[in-house]
Amino acid sequence: MSPRNVVFKKICKDKSVGVYMGKRDFVDRVDSVDPVDGVILTDPEALQGRKVFVTLSCTFRYGRDDMDVMGIAFRRELYLSTRQVYPPLQDREKGIHTKSQARLLRKLGDNAYPFFFEFPDNLPCSVAMQPTPHDVGKQCAVEFEIKAFSAESQDAKVRKRSSVKLMLRKVQFAPESEGVAPSVETTRDFVMSDKPLHVKASLDKEMYYHGESIKVHVSVTNNSSKNIKNIIVSVDQVSTVVLYSNDTYVKSVAIEEFGDSVSAGASLEKTYTLLPLLANNRERRGIALDGKLKHEDTNLASSSIVKEGVLKEVLGIMVSYRVMVKLIVGGMMGSSEVGLEVPFKLMHPKPDAVRWRRSWCSRSSSVPT
Repeated sequence: MSPRNVVFKKICKDKSVGVYMGKRDFVDRVDSVDPVDGVILTDPEALQGRKVFVTLSCTFRYGRDDMDVMGIAFRRELYLSTRQVYPPLQDREKGIHTKSQARLLRKLGDNAYPFFFEFPDNLPCSVAMQPTPHDVGKQCAVEFEIKAFSAESQDAKVRKRSSVKLMLRKVQFAPESEGVAPSVETTRDFVMSDKPLHVKASLDKEMYYHGESIKVHVSVTNNSSKNIKNIIVSVDQVSTVVLYSNDTYVKSVAIEEFGDSVSAGASLEKTYTLLPLLANNRERRGIALDGKLKHEDTNLASSSIVKEGVLKEVLGIMVSYRVMVKLIVGGMMGSSEVGLEVPFKLMHPKPDAVRWRRSWCSRSSSVPT
């Protein structure tokens, strides 16, 4: 099967409904989001007069499903929209919005019906906090899901064997416009020192791609009477859980102690290279990851880009990155630190046509139940 015709499908246990979709990744371009479309296949005999509905949901989880503290479940639906697909409420042809739907309807026959959803512009992207290897169950995450089910009515109790779920993923790619290359500097005065310490740190650009090395240019002019004993350079991931608790997790995802020293009255110009990768952080709890689909690998979470005017409180988990440069300053009363924070963004590039097709080639044409 050619990559363009890859289909993701999942059918419920009693065979009454099945979901067919041409893709499971939907791109958030900040000002617009790819609509969600697909086809529901029904079996009139298995339905036994029941109706068929499909829902698109965005759920924020803050802990496992079985966690319940003082009657409060750590799970909240940020978005839920439901459509009735059978019996159809409009002519089937009028419900076709994409070529993928039209192709699936021709292949699946008269018992197939299209569905279509548009994302609101205030929803977060798929992201999850990495659990430890010993953690069990679902952890803190923002998840998207398509669910199809058959029931007597939309509000009736749904039998598990008559429903089917398919996980989706909402992603962002790096914007085409490049921001200004970040640069930060500071001057520190010390007691018993006539002249100050001046430090500057800069990056080559604001936007970096996953798997790309980051060069940090550090300039130290030490006119003070203090000695710089060590220079530590790290990449920090800052994840803020904004929905329930506003907890902030700061994790160094790449760190190097280079052992460089700068004596009093001396200067240093040096470029340090760091490579933040999930491969070096797989055992660490609390690292934010891009949302993943079943049987697929993932990476460190991408930087969050939010549309202007959207309340951050409804976005679940916000992720940002910074380079930290720390100078360990020696002194008679012990060591002290001088630090700089240089913000930057870490994202995926927009896939070109060849890479996009290859990614679909590598995926399964069906989803295990």
